[in-house]
This record gives sequence, C-alpha cells and structure tokens, in this order.
Amino acid sequence: MSLQPIGIFDSGIGGLTVFRELRRRLPGETLLYLGDTARVPYGTKSAETVHRFSREAVEFLLARNVRLIVVACNTVSAVALEKLQTEFSVPLVGVVIPGARGAVRKTKNRKIGVIGTEGTIRSGAYEREIKKLNPAAEVTSTACPLFVPFVEEGWLEGEATRLVADRYLTSLKKTGIDTLILGCTHYPLLKPVIQEALPNIVLVDSAEETATQVAPMLKPETGEKGEELFFVTDTPERFRRVGEIFLGRGLKNVTHVEI
Repeated sequence: MSLQPIGIFDSGIGGLTVFRELRRRLPGETLLYLGDTARVPYGTKSAETVHRFSREAVEFLLARNVRLIVVACNTVSAVALEKLQTEFSVPLVGVVIPGARGAVRKTKNRKIGVIGTEGTIRSGAYEREIKKLNPAAEVTSTACPLFVPFVEEGWLEGEATRLVADRYLTSLKKTGIDTLILGCTHYPLLKPVIQEALPNIVLVDSAEETATQVAPMLKPETGEKGEELFFVTDTPERFRRVGEIFLGRGLKNVTHVEI
C-alpha cells in the first residue's frame, strides 16, 4: 500500500461515482473508500448530526494515514464541509464547489438548474456557490428523491425511470436553463435518461468536476495499479451488489467497520 493513500468518504454508495472518476485519472494511487451505510441517508438528518457523523468518518480515514480526503457526499459538502476544514489540517475537498464551478464555466445564458436530494436542495449550497462565482446567474433547483432508489435497484432506464424523470424535470424545461448540475453522486448513472428528458441541456457531473479538481493537487503514484480498499459500516453484501452497478465491475476488499 502507498504510504499515504487518498481517502474518499460518502454517507453510502453514491460516492462510488467520484471513486470511479478518481481511479480513471489516478490509476497508480491507493484509494480508501468509506461508506457510512449503517446511517445513510444523511439528507434527512440535522446539520449537527451530519457534522458529527462526518467528523467520525474523517477521523477514521486519518487513522489510516490518508493525505487528502474527498468528501463525496453532497449533503456533507453542503452543510458540514466548511466546519470540518477548520477542525482538520488534512486537505478536504467536497463536491459542491467543483460542480458549481463547472456549471458557471459551461453556461452560455447564465441560467443554471440544479437537481439533488431534498437535503442538498434545501441547503441552497449550490445556489450560494454559483452566486459567489457569478452574481448574475439565475439558479433553479429541484429535488429528485426517487432517483436514488432507482439507481440502487439498477433501474437506470425503462418506462418507469423515464416517467419519473419527465415528472421531475418538466418544470426545468420551462425556465430556459442551458446547464444542469447533477447534484447527487447517484445521478450520473441516469445521464442518458436525464439527457433524453432535457435535450440540448449541458449536464454537469459533480463527480467528474471533483476528480478534475483533485488530480492536479496530487503527485500521482507511478508504476503498478494502486490498491483499492472499501470500508462500510453495515453489511458488505449489499454494498458489493449495488457497487457493481456504479463501477461496472466486481468489488473486492470490502470490510465491515465500526466508526
């Protein structure tokens, strides 16, 4: 194992989209992924609880000598990241700011949509970051809570998925947005269905944008492929099964842990 791996933390399984993008850009790095699957979802919990859970996750990863932690959870990035950054010296990178930067960079008419879980949308985090970057931007946000269980059941296409996507996204069509942030790490797996519902709209994948930001911050390991270790706080079986949907391959080295 590399002496100093990269840590990746999510409330559950969705952060594997970030893991996938980091692996693609940094093939020689050892990646440690922690999914707090026993306490997911975070989006329905108070800011104080989210902060406490995420602090415990950071401490778990620091005990394994990581040199950087990617907070691959929109809820934690939205409500707890700034506080965590004051409490720990290790670099902590969330998914909200990279996603906002990507949208501001790509929009032509300054009309940006955001879709995410109810907790992320309620926090207003994406809108705040977009407005910091471009005060003239118009932001329309919509919660799409059913997308997460659809992804975890492997319903990435089909009539039911398309009907739900149309129901959620029809209102966004009327706002004139030209760019849409996928503000949940599950949503990239639904890109084809979302794009079908919103043709000609540029989709911004927060997982891709985060990996693009993180890669230059590191001095990549060279040589053979880096190790992959997965830690979960609930039974590993479901994580393995659903994780295959995210990565398109089997997951090895999945360990149950207490944090």
